[in-house]
Amino acid sequence: MPTDEGHEWIKRRAYSLWEEAGRPHGRDQEHWNQAAAEREDLERTRASVDGEEILIKFRRKEPSLGKEAGLQSFAKLTGTR
Repeated sequence: MPTDEGHEWIKRRAYSLWEEAGRPHGRDQEHWNQAAAEREDLERTRASVDGEEILIKFRRKEPSLGKEAGLQSFAKLTGTR
């Protein structure tokens, strides 16, 4: 069970995933599950503060705007640089 801080992180990350996907209806559980899996990996692997290695694992095979675009979104979500 995630801590209050972990739950808040998952909530913000799931919202970000939903926005990135174009705000689709009916996929909230999918975004929540992905965010929870990312948080679990961050905690289990003691990933870096920016979580770059976790983002690479979960990044979908879509046209990329470059490495900085994905990290910038994650940094905004977590309040890190």
